[in-house]
Amino acid sequence: MNQLQYISIPKYTTISGKTLPIPLSYQLFGCPLYSAPVILVNHALTGNSNVAGPQGWWQSLIGPEKAIDTNRFTVLAFNIPGNGYDGNPNHLIHDYKEFVARDIARIFLTGLDQLNIPQLFAAIGGSLGGGIAWEMAVLRPTLIRHLIPIASDWKSTDWIIANCLIQEQFLVNSKQPIHDARLHAMLCYRTPESLKRRFERSKTSDLQYFNVESWLLHHGKKLQKRFQLSAYKLMNQLLKTIDITQGRGSVVEILNTIESQIHIIGIESDLFFISDENRETLKLLQPKLSQVSYHEISSIHGHDAFLMEYEQLNTMVSSIFQNRWSKAV
Repeated sequence: MNQLQYISIPKYTTISGKTLPIPLSYQLFGCPLYSAPVILVNHALTGNSNVAGPQGWWQSLIGPEKAIDTNRFTVLAFNIPGNGYDGNPNHLIHDYKEFVARDIARIFLTGLDQLNIPQLFAAIGGSLGGGIAWEMAVLRPTLIRHLIPIASDWKSTDWIIANCLIQEQFLVNSKQPIHDARLHAMLCYRTPESLKRRFERSKTSDLQYFNVESWLLHHGKKLQKRFQLSAYKLMNQLLKTIDITQGRGSVVEILNTIESQIHIIGIESDLFFISDENRETLKLLQPKLSQVSYHEISSIHGHDAFLMEYEQLNTMVSSIFQNRWSKAV
């Protein structure tokens, strides 16, 4: 049931006007499709569709009797086309600048249509995945009953765009593009306090490196071994182009077309998708405040806390789903 499956989209035309075939891969977890409410999980920049089970990157959140209970729900996760997860080089996307985040939202909606899924009980995603979920909610305002963006935003801020430019410079110009880009990215995902508490200026046993240097180099090498350069360029481009207002007009009007219950989860120490932006979004959603809630993870670890503070995240997601799942059956 958890094996990779494919949907063929023979001709997809990007917002920029390029037409190409899209092989959209996905995995299913939990209850058989059409037997239970569906939860869509959107992965982050280096993630994939393998969200649950022994190797699942969000296995602490998704599984039997967990916050997203696979005994009660069907969990669906698409791969962002071109992320390289299926290992097929023919499925990589090299013209990465032809795509924006809204393209991925449109492709995911096409996938839902081909799977005959007219409504989602929830759409949940962290970081880039949350931005794509926002785009889906705007494109189809009645689709998602519970919209749950985590450590994310409905837009790429100037700060995000600036950091994505630096990432792209590494990816285009470095002799070790993935390795070097990852070193910089890790500093966006953590905080000075997190690194201080972990390393305390300690050195490796051979005294050649500070442990923080060794840690960064390890993450660079690790991603270099498992990730494709074209995939990283594409994901960075998507992260830079999250914007539900592009070509649409007033953000207040756009946000308030969404008919979902909106549950925003921020991280107090996030230096990437900062929590102040989430609070500004709450103000924009004032006309429908009864349909909106905000939760905040307390952590010193910054953006990556949504992958580290499982106990807090489980409590927040469980509280969102409590007594609601049965109403969807």
